[in-house]
Amino acid sequence: MTPYLAIISARFRMLLQYRAAAIAGVATQIFFGLVLIMVYDAFYRSARAAPPMAFAQLASYVWLGQLLLRMLPWHADSEWRDMVRSGAIAYELCRPVDLYGFVFAREVASHTAPTLLRALPMLVFAALVLPLVGLDAWRLAPPPTLAAGAGFAAALASSLVLGCAFGVLLDNALLWTVSGDGLVMLVTTSVTFFSGMLIPLPLFPDWAQRALGWSPFAGLVDLPFRIYSGHIAGAEIASAIARQLGWTLVLVVFGRWLLGRGLRRVVVQGG
Repeated sequence: MTPYLAIISARFRMLLQYRAAAIAGVATQIFFGLVLIMVYDAFYRSARAAPPMAFAQLASYVWLGQLLLRMLPWHADSEWRDMVRSGAIAYELCRPVDLYGFVFAREVASHTAPTLLRALPMLVFAALVLPLVGLDAWRLAPPPTLAAGAGFAAALASSLVLGCAFGVLLDNALLWTVSGDGLVMLVTTSVTFFSGMLIPLPLFPDWAQRALGWSPFAGLVDLPFRIYSGHIAGAEIASAIARQLGWTLVLVVFGRWLLGRGLRRVVVQGG
């Protein structure tokens, strides 16, 4: 594991240098978090039937989405894309490490470093500042029980490895495309809509909830966030984490196969 930990460490330190981008991201995500809360507040006030989630649970769901936004597989690794297009991927094939593990380690750093830069100031705003200005109902509340907090920690770790498996798949797909921009847009749209980031899955119709709840996208956002708020509790927590890990295993196996297929056809300097 030493080479992979070194890769994570080096890339992690590099990504921590982008502090100005993190500050801009914090301001943007606070703005969108407030907009979403206001929209849902109006929706809940005008609802004629009892909503499937309490408003406090929904508010926590929204803020967690903004805090952990950069953990999602939004885009392909730009450096990896340049390697594929320029032929520099040949250098990576010479490394004495497993290539899939190499790309996965880069994804781990890419998903965690930007998240840490943004999460702490947003946590202070959502959990502490909002109650001080009279918006206690809009705040990020703590987990209702110790079991919910522990379950969220486990589900968040599972969400990270699941998101990295998605990211490696996206990187590997660049072996078949020229730029990958269209594929990235498709994946970004799918992740945003089907994971619950835009609309929490409990607000979908029943038939859509059943389908999306068993999709790999739910493990990125919906399952860990609902565990945090107490909407998923008891034995359902273990079932949700098992789904995340199951999809991670499927995506890792498929990603390894896809990478092997792609390397058979990669062209390096015309050879």
